[in-house]
Amino acid sequence: MKQAVLNPVYRKRLFSHRIGISLSVGAMAIGLFFLAWILLTLLIKGFDGLSLNLFLHDTPAPGTPEGGIRNAIWGSLMIVGLSAFISTPIGILAGIYLAEYGEENRFAQVTRFVTDIMLSAPSIVLGMFVWAMYVNVAKHYSGYAGSLALSLIAIPVVVRTTDNMLRLVPNSLLEAAFALGAPRWKVATMVRLKAVRAGVITGVLLAVARITGETAPLLYTALNNQFFSNDMNAPIANLPSMIASFAMSPYDDWKALAWAGAFLLTLGVLLLNVLARNVFSQKNPT
Repeated sequence: MKQAVLNPVYRKRLFSHRIGISLSVGAMAIGLFFLAWILLTLLIKGFDGLSLNLFLHDTPAPGTPEGGIRNAIWGSLMIVGLSAFISTPIGILAGIYLAEYGEENRFAQVTRFVTDIMLSAPSIVLGMFVWAMYVNVAKHYSGYAGSLALSLIAIPVVVRTTDNMLRLVPNSLLEAAFALGAPRWKVATMVRLKAVRAGVITGVLLAVARITGETAPLLYTALNNQFFSNDMNAPIANLPSMIASFAMSPYDDWKALAWAGAFLLTLGVLLLNVLARNVFSQKNPT
């Protein structure tokens, strides 16, 4: 050990190692500091705006006291709920297809490549695509267009998560099912998918958390609405658009509602992530 300490090569590597560790810890500390700053500011200003009126009244006119964001909360629930309803079966079925046939044909390889591209595509680009293909043709904004835009963001997440989880299933389990005479479709759905169902559910929840706070796609598709509405075929209120609009307004009551909406949105995303990572988490199937 004494000779190793005196070795100049060892000392040089040890010095480089310590520099790398110091830079890594410093970068982590800086990131955690700004994250804590943001969360603390959101907690203080958002918590002050919480009240029962927030859930009982719609977004108010400028200068109107006792306003709420009931319409925005309900609109976001409908848009995100429909997006999850669309993206979940499509993403899971596509993930099963990639896991089963991904190495056997070129179409599956192209599908995986397109999925990877969509995972890294800016959300505003997907929003503009839906605007051009749906809103511009229909000549009006709508909640359906917003759900479609969010679905394009959620589907690749579900596909990639399902594909990765299904690949964790050991071959011995699949071979045992085939040895019993089970057809391939039944092995894929009743054996392989069932073995990793918790991981697939986790992927779906993470996808929902991913799209809950998206603003840019909704500005091009669902727009916003000052009133409570159940009509998904018309512009509909939603939390991200409301926050973006109210936060930039000159009215203090609107800014307070924006902080409260941001707090609720962050809390919802946090709960979804905690639920996905703890309640439905599982180890690799054995």
